Amino acid sequence: MSRIGRLPIDIPSGVTISVDGQDVAVKGPKGELALTVASPIEVKVEEGQVVVTRPDDERSSRSLHGLTRTLISNNIVGVTTGYTKGLEVVGTGYRVVQKGSSIEFALGFSHPVLVEPPAGITLTVEGNNKVTVSGIDKQAVGEAAANIRKIRKPEPYKGKGVRYAGEVVRRKAGKSGK
Repeated sequence: MSRIGRLPIDIPSGVTISVDGQDVAVKGPKGELALTVASPIEVKVEEGQVVVTRPDDERSSRSLHGLTRTLISNNIVGVTTGYTKGLEVVGTGYRVVQKGSSIEFALGFSHPVLVEPPAGITLTVEGNNKVTVSGIDKQAVGEAAANIRKIRKPEPYKGKGVRYAGEVVRRKAGKSGK
């Protein structure tokens, strides 16, 4: 039995979960998220808890059991508290500025880079080198942060670029003189 999949998920107050066949809708104070569960997995709401079960011990059923439970749990956390991901801009002359809902990066290119937030994502700037990506969908927040980091990844010699908050960049020695 899946160690994660067999655990019931407690439903916090203010959150409603509706199960319609394979569709699970989670509604909370921050918004609403929907999830379509893969076919062999069953989801039931019992006594203030969500229970995820699988019909057999086939390999595909076992792999989807814990995944489904985690996705539903992530949706519940998203509609109650939300998710945030921090980014840091490191480098001489590298900075970021808020322009309405979008943000503008100066990352050593010949032009400024304007980033529009995807639907459901909020971008906020703290100071001139910190960006916070926030939203209710964990996957969308992580993808938006990864796309921003992809504009200028941290390079290994000086560590310049856009990195996740707390990310440790492995540094190389560079050229050695005679």
